[in-house]
Amino acid sequence: MTDIKIRIATLKDAEALLAIYSPYVLNTAVTFEDTPPTLEEFSKRMGTYLARYPYLAAIDCEHDDEVVGFTYAGPFKQRSAYDWAVETSIYVRQGERGRGVGRLLYETLEAVLRKQGFTNMNAAVAYPLKEDEYLTRNSFNFHERMGFSYLGRFTKCGHKFGRWYDMCWMEKHIAPHLAQQPPIVPFPALRDQLDLEELVREARARRAGEH
Repeated sequence: MTDIKIRIATLKDAEALLAIYSPYVLNTAVTFEDTPPTLEEFSKRMGTYLARYPYLAAIDCEHDDEVVGFTYAGPFKQRSAYDWAVETSIYVRQGERGRGVGRLLYETLEAVLRKQGFTNMNAAVAYPLKEDEYLTRNSFNFHERMGFSYLGRFTKCGHKFGRWYDMCWMEKHIAPHLAQQPPIVPFPALRDQLDLEELVREARARRAGEH
């Protein structure tokens, strides 16, 4: 995918990322948030995540380097025992489906998380008992294709657009679980030395060797 590149997102990208995220809030049940955050609030969220976790943007090189998607990781739980697990999120600009943007974003995110020393990627995925105009099973299916396993479902836990939706927990182990697990390297300590394209090449080669 020479037309799409992944780079580290910065607060200067907040407006473009919010423009991608807001339609999911307003028009879908992919996220259970019902009011788009302000630019100030969205920027604050980004800054909080970037203090420890990767936040990545997909850039369309053939169209003036427009941002066409983003992904990030955040804490799974606050207690220190959960330090090696993250919760992940991903949003691709509507209309970009089928170009491989989501796959490239998640491959890069996983590679960076592994470099930091994380072991578990967790995702909370909205799930419809019956697909409708607000929610399909595309996100669930995408995570399965990316190697996530289905763990369990909370039924009718999210109410939006006058309808009830389920939420699934999905998980992917990306590194060994050791009795003495090395501490996590905070993202700011790595960001200036990361070659994102090389990390993805290494990850793909590793997976190819496993099959």
